[in-house]
Amino acid sequence: MKNHKIAPSLLSADFLYLQREIEMINASDADWLHIDVMDGVFVPNISFGFSVMEAVHTLCKKPLDVHLMIVEPQKFIKEVAASGAYLMNVHYEACTHLHRTVYAVKDAGMKAAVTLNPHTPVELLEDLIADVDMVLLMSVNPGFGAQKFIEHAVAKTARLKQMITSKGLDTLIEVDGGVNMETGKRLLAAGADVLVAGNFVFKSKNPIETIKELKMLSP
Repeated sequence: MKNHKIAPSLLSADFLYLQREIEMINASDADWLHIDVMDGVFVPNISFGFSVMEAVHTLCKKPLDVHLMIVEPQKFIKEVAASGAYLMNVHYEACTHLHRTVYAVKDAGMKAAVTLNPHTPVELLEDLIADVDMVLLMSVNPGFGAQKFIEHAVAKTARLKQMITSKGLDTLIEVDGGVNMETGKRLLAAGADVLVAGNFVFKSKNPIETIKELKMLSP
């Protein structure tokens, strides 16, 4: 069995009962809690900001995997760190000086990750892959939950894994979008290390059992 991580996405939680949802995550086999921060500019949606993240951090016992779907994410590194983030994801497409941003994230005490949209090839990370702790591959177009899985994400995961392995690195690969038991199994086989699941977890009849089943998946 592959020792992969599961990061349920808070975007799919019931916001009327957020404390209950976080307590469920605490009681589950989830490794991280994935938090999507959207600005309505980089993506066509708005989610939540730092005050909500700080409140989540006070309750959540799992590390926070924060994904910034915003323009100029480098302006908010200190705020993300102060809100309790373990890992900060910034989009390749949103950063003019990506290398500088990655090291600013690390200097702030967080793990640094770079996110690629579905149309962005992994080969563009050739000169940066050794400097990041993780790459997040979007397997849907970012901005909304419950979207259909984009099939080429599997081959893209395999290409990224080959790049990482050929350089002797231990950079993690995370995949977000349309993850379920079937797509999750194929992504793990292709080399994914972290699966983000939103609706599949939070809208299931038994989220704790669903997380356990995802954790027990083998490629």
